[in-house]
Amino acid sequence: MRLVRHVAWIMLLAVLQIGIFPLASPIQAAAGAEVASAPATRLDAILARGTLRVGLTGDYKPFSFLDKASGSTTGLDVDMAQDLANAMGVKLEIVHTTWPTMMADLQGDKFDIAMGGVTITLARLKSAYFSIPVMTSGKTAIARCAEKDKFQSLAEIDRPGVKVIVNPGGTNESFDKATLKHAEIVPFPDNATIFDQLVAGKADLMITDGVETRLQQKLHPELCAIHPDHPFNTSELGYMLPRDVTLKFFVDEWLREMNQTGARQKLVAQWLG
Repeated sequence: MRLVRHVAWIMLLAVLQIGIFPLASPIQAAAGAEVASAPATRLDAILARGTLRVGLTGDYKPFSFLDKASGSTTGLDVDMAQDLANAMGVKLEIVHTTWPTMMADLQGDKFDIAMGGVTITLARLKSAYFSIPVMTSGKTAIARCAEKDKFQSLAEIDRPGVKVIVNPGGTNESFDKATLKHAEIVPFPDNATIFDQLVAGKADLMITDGVETRLQQKLHPELCAIHPDHPFNTSELGYMLPRDVTLKFFVDEWLREMNQTGARQKLVAQWLG
């Protein structure tokens, strides 16, 4: 009798369990299987895909430059991106982005990492992660050599009648708008040819990262970087990432190894001279 009552209790509990916790429907089971098979992290997704998608603007030498005639993109961060892809054991895919759309493109999963001279800022850190810094720089001016002595300080630059050309959407524009109250800020959308505009006299100067002014004065002998070793501020450049800790850890460790072996320094010397 006791055995019968014991079996009856087991059957009752089983019925109650089914009623309280019903078996998953086929749809729920399929959804669960899909979640279980989905990559757990962005790094897992990259490895499963077999491709690292790198966002580059293609308009910021020496970091990345798109040759519109051939369609090829070259630069320091193109070489760095290829080395990162090699470290992951995947192929490299370069995805074109722009300074105004870079954050939205990253959040929209158009690429896995943004490279190419991206300044680390508090505003960007509200929405993304950054790697450890890859370079220290700061904003300084570049002008026609014949006029460079007129623009040695922000006070000399920020005067009525002075035209400061800028590429929209990045930290150059943010710096100009926050700092210049009297000079005229002249937006120009094509950062790849903006220095030609300066040579042609369309503006008096441009304020950008010191590393860029050093290179552009080599490419345009008419232009002179204005005290790039003593910029108006100090900032750090890094690689912008989605909020995925595993991917950030991987990129940071890869950068540390590149620094320890001297491989990154060799690439910097190759592109900056």
